[in-house]
Amino acid sequence: MNIFYIILHQPLFNALIFIYNTFAFKDIGLAIIILTIIIKFIIYPLNTQAIKSQKKLTQLAPQIKEIQEKYKNDKAAQGKATMELYQKQGINPFGGCLPLLIQLPILIALFRVFLAGFEPETMQGLYSFVQNPGQINTLFLGFIDLASPFWLIAVLAGVLQFLQVKMTTPSVPKKQKDMASLMQKQMQYFFPAFTITILFQLSSAIGLYWIITTVFTILQQKIIFKKNGGN
Repeated sequence: MNIFYIILHQPLFNALIFIYNTFAFKDIGLAIIILTIIIKFIIYPLNTQAIKSQKKLTQLAPQIKEIQEKYKNDKAAQGKATMELYQKQGINPFGGCLPLLIQLPILIALFRVFLAGFEPETMQGLYSFVQNPGQINTLFLGFIDLASPFWLIAVLAGVLQFLQVKMTTPSVPKKQKDMASLMQKQMQYFFPAFTITILFQLSSAIGLYWIITTVFTILQQKIIFKKNGGN
């Protein structure tokens, strides 16, 4: 039994089953939604820092492009000017990385919980004080089987991810478009399409988690952007 399982996977699995038994009316879909929201509130400050850093860096993209053009033949001067710009704007270019790195093990653990499914053998990981629910009802709202892929869940997750990415991508005038901005535009469509493709092959429990996470992040972005005078 590895440390990752003991520290993250097992506690999250037990939390999910506890919520299923106590608050979710024996609906695993509702239990996933509740657990996801709890996790998102716990890491809310980390997400806030990451979103702010990402937004600031995105807003500086035109100025960074100008520096790259101005010092295209002098990498040392280019790096110095870029760092001076970051310092002037009070931005840590790595400010969004640490929160994401801290969140990553949690996200992997949740993913593995849903990927493992809710078969009787997985219940062996329950703590002594968490009641074994027996056979888990995998029907969400009585008709969506979260143990199997469901196209609507996959498509909705992709659409929501597109909206989330679009919120943090600045609009670029046509005359200023370059290769970097065109690639950024392509990524807006690539990642949602990739999400849909992956979720078409995985259980809808993972897709539901993905949807709730994305909706929460979109709302968090709106709150942060509004406080900082953004859209």
